[in-house]
Amino acid sequence: MNEPRVYTFIVDEEESGERLDSWLAGRVPELSRSRIQKALKGGEVLIDGIPVGKSSRRLRGAESVELRFNPPKPTEVLPEDIPLDIIYEDKGLLVINKAAGMVVHPAPGNETGTMVNALLAHCGDLSGIGGYLRPGIVHRLDAQTTGLLVVAKSDEVHIALSRQLMERAVTRIYKAIVWGAMPLEEGEIDAPVGRSRSDRKKMAVVRDGGRDAVTYYSVVDTFPPLQYIRLKLGTGRTHQIRVHLTHVGHPVLGDPDYGGRKFRKGNLPKEEVDRGAKALSLIERQALHAGELSFFHPLLEKVMTFEAPLPDDFQVVLDMCAGGR
Repeated sequence: MNEPRVYTFIVDEEESGERLDSWLAGRVPELSRSRIQKALKGGEVLIDGIPVGKSSRRLRGAESVELRFNPPKPTEVLPEDIPLDIIYEDKGLLVINKAAGMVVHPAPGNETGTMVNALLAHCGDLSGIGGYLRPGIVHRLDAQTTGLLVVAKSDEVHIALSRQLMERAVTRIYKAIVWGAMPLEEGEIDAPVGRSRSDRKKMAVVRDGGRDAVTYYSVVDTFPPLQYIRLKLGTGRTHQIRVHLTHVGHPVLGDPDYGGRKFRKGNLPKEEVDRGAKALSLIERQALHAGELSFFHPLLEKVMTFEAPLPDDFQVVLDMCAGGR
C-alpha cells in the first residue's frame, strides 16, 4: 500500500462559498466523489487543523484544507520547455507576464502546454499547497486574458500571499477596451457573481446565491463606439470583470463568451461602424490585460509593484482607434 499522503491547499478568494466536496473533487481529480465522501466521513479532511465531515460545508477564502489518505498514484505533470515572460524572480516567488492563449494549470482538455508545465521546467521549486496540478499557483487569469500573475516557490510565501488576497491587500489593475460608453467617467459595479443557471460553464450576475463582487472603473479614452478603460478589482470572482461589464451593457471587445464579438451597429454613423468593425477584426480574444500588480513581499517585507506593457494585439487596436480621430 502507498504511504499515506497529505494534500494541503489554500482556498482562493474566488472559491469562497463553494461546497467542500465539489471543491475537493476539482482539486484532486484522481479521486471519485464517493472516495471524497468516505474521506470526509473518516475524518481525513481538515480545515485549519479541525476535522470536517460535512460535505456541504461552504468554504471561506484563505482557509487551509488538508486531505490525508492513501491515494492512487496521480497522473504526473511533466516539465515542458515553454517560454515564459518572467518579470521578476527571487527565492520566494516569481511574477509572470502571461501570454494570451496560455492556460494557467492542467485541467481536463488542457493537460499539457500550461504555465505550470513551463514553471516546472524553469525552476521546479514551487509551493506544494496548490497540489500537484497547481503547484505555486496563488491566483489565476483566464486563458485569453494577458498580464501579471504571482507564483509562490514556498508554502510560507503561498500562505502569506493567499492571506493578502483574502484581505484584499493585493492590488490588481486591468486595462480593457469595451463596447459603448460607461455611464460615468469613474464608478463601480457592485453585483453578485455566481454560476450561470442557463450555462454552467459560464458565470453571471446572480442575485440569489451569488457571491459579493465589486469592480471599480475609470475611463481612459473614448473613440466611439468603443472606450478604453482602467479597472480595479475589489473582489476576485471567476470571470468577474467580463461578467460585470456585460451586465452593465458594455462587454469587453472580442470576448467570445460574454457578448464581446457582437457588434450592434444600430443607427451609428458610418465612421463609428467602420471603426468598430475594424477593431473587432484586429483582435481574436477579449481585449483585457492585467497590467499592474502590487503586493507585500513576505520575505523582503516591503510592498512591490509591477507593470506589464499592453500586448501587441491590444496596442494595435488602440493605435487604430486613436489614429482614426
